[in-house]
Amino acid sequence: MTYQFIEQHKQEFPIVVMCGVLQVSESGFYAWRKRPTCRRKREDARLKQEIRQVFDKHYGRYGSPRIYRDLHEEGIRCSRKRVARLMREEELTALRKRRRAMTTKRDMTHPVSPNLLNRELQLQRRIRSGSQILRIFRLDKGGSIWQSF
Repeated sequence: MTYQFIEQHKQEFPIVVMCGVLQVSESGFYAWRKRPTCRRKREDARLKQEIRQVFDKHYGRYGSPRIYRDLHEEGIRCSRKRVARLMREEELTALRKRRRAMTTKRDMTHPVSPNLLNRELQLQRRIRSGSQILRIFRLDKGGSIWQSF
């Protein structure tokens, strides 16, 4: 972790100074730079590419359980929790299905109510007030009603 910090900030500060402040040896830092990455990190990098391909193939709809199942069917052996961890690291989250709210449940066996008032509405005038529109209707038998949007 400290070696990564030194590597990232070597353009801003001298390596000798950072090693002294962080209390690590310079030779340890240079030895760390020469070491190859560990096997687990290489496998994680390869697995991240596979996860990204499956994720993109299914348009971002698959979460870790489905991606794990697809990888398992392809013969790639890893755990579901590892797939979930790598997806978190790559910030891959599945899109959730939007549910449409059911506002009315009509009983089709009941008849439609008759229009007892039999109102014939004629638009008298329309008033615009800011972002609202007010519609005023004149009734046949006198009077008026209004509707706001």
